[in-house]
Amino acid sequence: MRNSKYHIYLTPDERRTVINSLIDLRNDLLSQGRYTDIIDELLIKLTKARIKKIKVEEV
Repeated sequence: MRNSKYHIYLTPDERRTVINSLIDLRNDLLSQGRYTDIIDELLIKLTKARIKKIKVEEV
């Protein structure tokens, strides 16, 4: 099966909220003694993601 790529456009505030939520989830999993591999991968992808400025036109 072919891997699908998804693009998500976030404002700086939304990006910060997502990263903080993932960090909180990671901390909860660590306190429970569970694996955090997937969360770590997501955090790396989010922090290394290129920031692209786009224009949004309101109708």
